Amino acid sequence: MRRREFLKVSLAVGSTLSFSPGRVLGANDEIRLGVIGIGSFVKIGGKGRGDIRDFRKIPGVRVAALCDCDRKHLDYEVNRFSTRGEKVKACTDFREILDDKGIDAVSITTPNHWHSLMTIMACQAGKDVFVQKPSSHNIFEGRKMVEAMRKYKRVVQAVHGPRNSGAIAESLEYVQAGKLGKIKCIYGINYRGRMSIGKVNGPQPIPPSCNYDLWCGPAPVKPLMREQLHYDWHWDWDTGDGDLGNMGIHAMDGCRWALRKNTLPKRVISIGERLGYDDDGQTPNTMITLLDYEPAPIIFEVRGLPRNESLRQSNWLKNSRLTMDYFRGIRTGFVVDCEDGYVKDGSAFDPQGKLITEFTREQPDCKQNFIDVVRSRRTNELRTDALEGHLSCGLVHLANISYRLGRHKPNDEIREVIRGEAEFSESFERLNEHLGANRLNVDRKSLCLGAVLSMDPDKERFVGPMSDEANMLVSRNYREPFVVPDVV
Repeated sequence: MRRREFLKVSLAVGSTLSFSPGRVLGANDEIRLGVIGIGSFVKIGGKGRGDIRDFRKIPGVRVAALCDCDRKHLDYEVNRFSTRGEKVKACTDFREILDDKGIDAVSITTPNHWHSLMTIMACQAGKDVFVQKPSSHNIFEGRKMVEAMRKYKRVVQAVHGPRNSGAIAESLEYVQAGKLGKIKCIYGINYRGRMSIGKVNGPQPIPPSCNYDLWCGPAPVKPLMREQLHYDWHWDWDTGDGDLGNMGIHAMDGCRWALRKNTLPKRVISIGERLGYDDDGQTPNTMITLLDYEPAPIIFEVRGLPRNESLRQSNWLKNSRLTMDYFRGIRTGFVVDCEDGYVKDGSAFDPQGKLITEFTREQPDCKQNFIDVVRSRRTNELRTDALEGHLSCGLVHLANISYRLGRHKPNDEIREVIRGEAEFSESFERLNEHLGANRLNVDRKSLCLGAVLSMDPDKERFVGPMSDEANMLVSRNYREPFVVPDVV
């Protein structure tokens, strides 16, 4: 049996692989890391390149293997290693890295739809895992990541931006100590302008350097109906989670962290649409979401349009500093609104916006934290393990599911549905003001009112009206043999 055939079979029976405990590392042993997913260097992207750069700087870590199913991306980075005189294993099939007993850990920087399955397989192969955001593409597979981490006793870091900041951690401890009174509401903000991805008239050619079957993996293999294969997959439901799962997940994680909630909420509703241009993107570029926690809700706002119509031109990204709407001075992040003030960006303010105190705690970033725990095996010291990643990503998935099951309604009907939610109603009016500045008339059924969904947080399943339809989106139809198993 050829190696590639063996690897395909090993994936198909991944749920029954014997547990490989991995190499026992001493304090001075070199940690050999494989990076899976290099990313495009032509347009936006290349998250894997950032991980390569950062891990190479950590003492005692060697980036020993690289993988990308697009040979063009892989060769570019391999050549950089060669120029530095560094040896590195290179492959287009990630399973070769998992099969390599000389690799201790992997960094997964692929498109979203691969994150969970690769993490589960890496755990089964005895590798520790640093997985980029969002760690899951749906709720089911996020929970399976947690189960795999625990069963195979692996270190799994599901990284999010706010956890890198000691100042933010200190500010949230300040809130939890009651220094600003009770939490009233937590606002997540992702105001990040995005240009249209264009519109094609028919299927586009797959780059000849790319193994498209491996690129699709768990997702269906279908004609490429957008200009760019790479990066723009974020706006396709089969492979991405929209900007809420792309950049918004960082702030979403901060919102849940501030509440200290280790379950999903009991209720969710989203309102939004893809507005301002007609292109091949499927996900909304404008959306607000209510995640109904007790004692305080999370309100999350996503805006992908510029501040007003005059900046919504072909070159408006050049004016990106000007094109963002701001909430209390930030365009991406979260604000914890309390009775006697609020915190944001690692600082506390009174209700009038006067600075109370700035927090200054310093701490190692998530990559250093990951390496430290890989050595010590003290997993309680891990900044964001698979459970933290799963729960924060779960909020993204809840918001998107509500939106996808929604119906277009006129503004007056939307207002009537949400009139009992004061903070969410205010968010809706801000949204309409923003769209008005872009001269977008949303009064005539332009906005999609998402389904009001209830959830059993313990079972992580929807209950009540629309629950059957919603539970269909908790998981997906996986493509053989790239299947996330029920039993990991």
